Amino acid sequence: MGDMANSSIEFHPKPQQQRDAPHAGGFGCTLAELRALMELRGAEALQKIEEAYGDVSGLCRRLRTSPTEGLADNTNDLEKRRQIYGQNFIPPKQPKTFLQLVWEALQDVTLIILEVAAIVSLGLSFYAPPGEESEACGNVSGGTEDEGEAEAGWIEGAAILLSVICVVLVTAFNDWSKEKQFRGLQSRIEQEQKFTVIRNGQLLQVPVAALVVGDIAQVKYGDLLPADGVLIQANDLKIDESSLTGESDHVRKSADKDPMLLSGTHVMEGSGRMVVTAVGVNSQTGIIFTLLGAGGEEEEKKDKKAKKQDGAVAMEMQPLKSAEGGEMEEREKKKANAPKKEKSVLQGKLTKLAVQIGKAGLVMSAITVIILVLYFVIETFVLEGRTWLAECTPVYVQYFVKFFIIGVTVLVVAVPEGLPLAVTISLAYSVKKMMKDNNLVRHLDACETMGNATAICSDKTGTLTTNRMTVVQSYLGDTHYKEIPAPSALTPKILDLLVHAISINSAYTTKILPPEKEGALPRQVGNKTECALLGFVLDLKRDFQPVREQIPEDKLYKVYTFNSVRKSMSTVIRMPDGGFRLFSKGASEILLKKCTNILNSNGELRGFRPRDRDDMVRKIIEPMACDGLRTICIAYRDFSAGQEPDWDNENEVVGDLTCIAVVGIEDPVRPEVPEAIRKCQRAGITVRMVTGDNINTARAIAAKCGIIQPGEDFLCLEGKEFNRRIRNEKGEIEQERLDKVWPKLRVLARSSPTDKHTLVKGIIDSTTGEQRQVVAVTGDGTNDGPALKKADVGFAMGIAGTDVAKEASDIILTDDNFTSIVKAVMWGRNVYDSISKFLQFQLTVNVVAVIVAFTGACITQDSPLKAVQMLWVNLIMDTFASLALATEPPTESLLLRKPYGRDKPLISRTMMKNILGHAVYQLAIIFTLLFVGELFFDIDSGRNAPLHSPPSEHYTIIFNTFVMMQLFNEINARKIHGERNVFDGIFSNPIFCTIVLGTFGIQIVIVQFGGKPFSCSPLSTEQWLWCLFVGVGELVWGQVIATIPTSQLKCLKEAGHGPGKDEMTDEELAEGEEEIDHAERELRRGQILWFRGLNRIQTQMEVVSTFKRSGSVQGAVRRRSSVLSQLHDVTNLSTPTHAILSAANPTSAAGSES
Repeated sequence: MGDMANSSIEFHPKPQQQRDAPHAGGFGCTLAELRALMELRGAEALQKIEEAYGDVSGLCRRLRTSPTEGLADNTNDLEKRRQIYGQNFIPPKQPKTFLQLVWEALQDVTLIILEVAAIVSLGLSFYAPPGEESEACGNVSGGTEDEGEAEAGWIEGAAILLSVICVVLVTAFNDWSKEKQFRGLQSRIEQEQKFTVIRNGQLLQVPVAALVVGDIAQVKYGDLLPADGVLIQANDLKIDESSLTGESDHVRKSADKDPMLLSGTHVMEGSGRMVVTAVGVNSQTGIIFTLLGAGGEEEEKKDKKAKKQDGAVAMEMQPLKSAEGGEMEEREKKKANAPKKEKSVLQGKLTKLAVQIGKAGLVMSAITVIILVLYFVIETFVLEGRTWLAECTPVYVQYFVKFFIIGVTVLVVAVPEGLPLAVTISLAYSVKKMMKDNNLVRHLDACETMGNATAICSDKTGTLTTNRMTVVQSYLGDTHYKEIPAPSALTPKILDLLVHAISINSAYTTKILPPEKEGALPRQVGNKTECALLGFVLDLKRDFQPVREQIPEDKLYKVYTFNSVRKSMSTVIRMPDGGFRLFSKGASEILLKKCTNILNSNGELRGFRPRDRDDMVRKIIEPMACDGLRTICIAYRDFSAGQEPDWDNENEVVGDLTCIAVVGIEDPVRPEVPEAIRKCQRAGITVRMVTGDNINTARAIAAKCGIIQPGEDFLCLEGKEFNRRIRNEKGEIEQERLDKVWPKLRVLARSSPTDKHTLVKGIIDSTTGEQRQVVAVTGDGTNDGPALKKADVGFAMGIAGTDVAKEASDIILTDDNFTSIVKAVMWGRNVYDSISKFLQFQLTVNVVAVIVAFTGACITQDSPLKAVQMLWVNLIMDTFASLALATEPPTESLLLRKPYGRDKPLISRTMMKNILGHAVYQLAIIFTLLFVGELFFDIDSGRNAPLHSPPSEHYTIIFNTFVMMQLFNEINARKIHGERNVFDGIFSNPIFCTIVLGTFGIQIVIVQFGGKPFSCSPLSTEQWLWCLFVGVGELVWGQVIATIPTSQLKCLKEAGHGPGKDEMTDEELAEGEEEIDHAERELRRGQILWFRGLNRIQTQMEVVSTFKRSGSVQGAVRRRSSVLSQLHDVTNLSTPTHAILSAANPTSAAGSES
């Protein structure tokens, strides 16, 4: 097995090698060399670089690029590199062709039954029994038909086949257009992913697909690496390679120890620069692709092999899954194979409902067939005493086939095939429209879950605030300045130290650029807090650029980058006298604890005791924080030439500091946020703020936003206090303790990512309230990953968000704005309502059609609605109605009601009242027409007509009335909460108007010109007007129903609950696996382990074990998920790394395995 994989690694590049060997295009490295280099790790890799190229700059020279200036931005050169080394693009899997989709649509059981029945009916109609004996076979032909009619026996069979073809084509077309939409969405998301490279000495953001070998790329905290490369320079760089090795520990990378960076891994800390050495199919990800063989046939062969050969594969599956959330990938792969299988809370409820209805339909249709057959047999052979003659067999069989077709028709009408279609159309429509509202939906089900959200845990910075920070207050040299001090007011020493401390001790990628147009604000690039500090330097009439030029990034001796544990950043530089100076900046209360001195007004040191610190917190920091400012302390420390400390002992190094200044940074609240939060609260959604900021700052901002209102009973906690309240003596989190805290909690300050995750998990798992909570979370940082994943809906920031956060999220807010979340809630509720509208309409039709077909068949031996007519009704109900009702645009009034929550049934009492009320009206009309209609209209009765008799006006009127009532009831179905005005906003939905009018037009054609295939005979104008009159009666009757108060009708049951935890027995669970994954309520959004996914996983595992055995790459299944998702996944953006989970929170990773 190992040899096979190895040979396939060698095998793929060969055609290319032969092409490059004669001319490596003037570059000093061939593709094969670079590929071989990227398979090495650590010391081996360093040794190889030294032997082959001398050092990394030697490699850069061979690739004709400069480590500092990057490539010249020259189109020909870039193009040549793409030709030789490939593009940074991995070809996606071929989409399903239209024919494949048609074939899938044909797999529908009811359609197959119909096809069989139609074919049998066709065959029999061509077989004419010998003429003379027909008398002996009873009144089968009944003498009413002339020759032409007997010939037309085949029409019914053919018409059924034709309508089946129609249904199939419509379904296939829907699937196809859906797939196309997702591909468009996918490519849009891919285009949005940009990466920073240096070209011509300028920092540029280029789309990931435009990276070429030889590019110098800037790597920073939160990036998802888009290509393989070798490090040139790094500051405290740590990489999470678990998507590749399954190891959750972060790997330290440095130019002199382990310089190899691999695509698909995440940067968890630090920053650096790398030279790109492999892109696209030649990167480690690409190699795995080719191994997985994007072709399905190879894969199937491999699956079989894997099962036979590799017991070890199954063993390895588990650890990898826990490290990487394998269940997620399986869900996605399964989704790609069968897009309909992606189940959310709503789809769970729907599936369960559809199965229940289907079972009822099956029973009804079976009874119908049995009754018809018995009736016929008893009448013919018992009452009339005939014997079964051989030559009569075909005639009798034809009768039985007719009965069978009637039975199947009942079944077809009973099963609501339109449900999955309605959901799909509604979601796809919403997703498309949400793009305009700045919501980029990555997982379809998130859209509808959002409508049920009961709680939103939001970040402060950037979501509620503008994320354009400025320093507005400062404490320098014993003076508290309420605005920017004049440079002359400060001692030159303090000013100089401050400028150096800020310019050097911040990421060199953070800059302030001149405004794009006159009168605009300067552009802030990079970390916004650092931008505020650099802006402060500019306000003091100094410049940070010369300082940085004097001490370039590669001269920095040591950098401790910012992370959520340190809450500070420190940089060490070497002084001219051989000593060292450390600059530090960070959260003021944390950094001040490490200060032992402070600069006084003359710029001299004076002692800074704990008592002084308490004074300072009380007099300076708290007042700043109460104004909603974020306080940052800036400090430094000198080490003399003789005493070089142990730099790895961070606590020793960053201690004994001298405070230079404390600054208050303002991040103003976005003007539209308070209104958006008010809307949320009115809609029954609690907004909580979770932030890393000081509690006073957080409380001040929360009050400005309206999250906390004066006089309310609420809690604002710090992370430490929160943990103290929710953990027992052993330090374990207890759900009951959490349940005491979260309902009143509004602000959680100084919180770590773990706290955020704990809070989200606690609210989701809580069972205290009257309904389970559905939680949405916003996040932008890498550390928000676990919470975003755990939440029902994770929102990542499109502008400020890191790649890791975007990978973990369900929806990306392209404008980083809280108001977009409110829009998402509106769309989500709209989806839910659209589906309820459709259900209300559909179930009325189902109930009526089934009862009519059933009783009609029992009493008159023939269904008043023929098979083809039923199929037409099915088509208008299912396909067109789902289109019409699922595309209703949302209105603000959706935000005036409370969320439905997890356990609310799909069909409320009001809806049940509407369904049954309208069914009563329709049945009364149809039965009146069936039994006394011929007297009323003065026409021949259509009852008890013999086989193959021509269509009667009587039955045509029944069919026409039935369709008219459905059309007008479709208008009633637009409102589900018992509103009076059903026409409200009808013209804002052109699709709805078009479909209603279109259906009406086609109905006229069918009735007047349908003839034998549709069993219709043309009607007179008067008859048409009566049909219309009865149809309009539906609207009047709707008003009557609306008058009956629902509260009086205790007898009505709701339907379509999500399955509860306790009500399911084991057997039900076993079949429930098919019907609805009840687990998803527990394991939530998509820890659904799909069976077919397992095959895929086995293939992957094969690759892992191959790699492990051949030793070429340490267990390199890297970026498996994103690889697979691009291979198999249209519906969904890949989720390359679930590693953060395993690192930050082993419990959730373990939980996801179950």
